[in-house]
Amino acid sequence: MSMKRANAYLKNVLAHKECVAFRKFKNGVGKCAQAKQFNTITGRWPKRAAECIQNLLRNAAANCEFYGKDPDDFLIDHIQVNQAPALTRRTYRAHGRINPYNRHTSHIQVILKELEANIKTK
Repeated sequence: MSMKRANAYLKNVLAHKECVAFRKFKNGVGKCAQAKQFNTITGRWPKRAAECIQNLLRNAAANCEFYGKDPDDFLIDHIQVNQAPALTRRTYRAHGRINPYNRHTSHIQVILKELEANIKTK
């Protein structure tokens, strides 16, 4: 997906014009008519995740400009999200007990690939 299309897609997700299709971990995910374009029936509009990816793509575009490249000449080759260590705090419960209060964080990896000028189209 190109950087321009990815930004437009994320804006549409935030505006509920396009959905994010859920294929693998879809227990409890409701049906959505907008998911038909992805050949599935389940989809959602994850606001916080879309905003996070938008900020990451904005950062990647700024990095391209810093190195003298045009961000529109790049394709998103790979995006991967991995689980990161949980940040543990404590919450106090009744009868003198303490339970963990975790914030689950993640690592996001984005790899951009520059388009070649001599692409032959059939």
